Amino acid sequence: MDEVKQLVSDIKNKKLKPIYFLMGEEPYYIDKISDFIENNVLAEEERGFNQMVLYGRDVTVEDIVGNAKRFPMMAEHQVVIVKEAQDLSRTIEKLATYADNPQPTTVLVINYKYKKIDKRKALYKALKKKGVVFESKKLYENQVADWIRRVLSPKGYAITPKAAQMLVEFLGTDLSKINNELEKLQIILPKETQISPEHIEENIGISKDFNNFELRKAIGEKNAVKAYRIVNYFAENPKDNPMVVTVSLLFNFFSQLLQFHGLKDKSPRNVASALKINPYFVNEYITAARNYPMRKVSAVVATLRKFDVKSKGVSANAVPQGDLLKELLSIILN
Repeated sequence: MDEVKQLVSDIKNKKLKPIYFLMGEEPYYIDKISDFIENNVLAEEERGFNQMVLYGRDVTVEDIVGNAKRFPMMAEHQVVIVKEAQDLSRTIEKLATYADNPQPTTVLVINYKYKKIDKRKALYKALKKKGVVFESKKLYENQVADWIRRVLSPKGYAITPKAAQMLVEFLGTDLSKINNELEKLQIILPKETQISPEHIEENIGISKDFNNFELRKAIGEKNAVKAYRIVNYFAENPKDNPMVVTVSLLFNFFSQLLQFHGLKDKSPRNVASALKINPYFVNEYITAARNYPMRKVSAVVATLRKFDVKSKGVSANAVPQGDLLKELLSIILN
């Protein structure tokens, strides 16, 4: 995120590079940087003659180079943006010759999503010398809640740890989807609001009481009544609560409990650091560790592996996922 801020700051200050090669697994920042260049490098009246958007599936590298070598008309720069450039992955190395000697009055933006170029080859080396190579890496699930807070803070909003976790559980690590939901909340809620689980439930439709986050907590506390209530809700709403997601989350939770049992220093700060969790949730792990000794945790992890296979339809084709989930819960709690 800091690298993105620096890139945006340089572009605002007209410290432009002739090539921006934006690549990597996470498309959110690739789109953000590309859109910022598209909307800010040229004045509105300059764009008609000097800004062009191409698509990788429709052009060749030679077409891109030909357009990039043109001179601007009545402007200092022209902007050439290539979207979906990953469609040119077989021939993208041909861009190396142009990258060695780029047109100084052209700002060429290559959006190369979900892939990376080989850093040992000529193109990458030329880009590093003459332009900008930005790699947008996928965030791990345990990093996304912090990313949500950092996105909201400059806009005058805060969010509770539970509300952030609900978004991560429901939307995964897709930053574009999460940002879309955050933007909806910012339209509805006044500035200085701390976004709560109630806001998430009312405006996005994620239940604050019947979700994997609350199931994990109930299991950790060995609160069988609450856990079965949630599982029954999941059984009645299987499309909104796929078992494969629930099993994956529980597997991660019990794997972290194994790691917790192995820690010599079980202070809250060290637990948060070692398990890569928000300090707000440390007490849940401490409680769960009391209820599940290491031998039981190991057995649960093995059970979850088996049910992960079953949740994907192997050896359990005729068994409703709700029934499988109830069976799993019974094994964990007993």
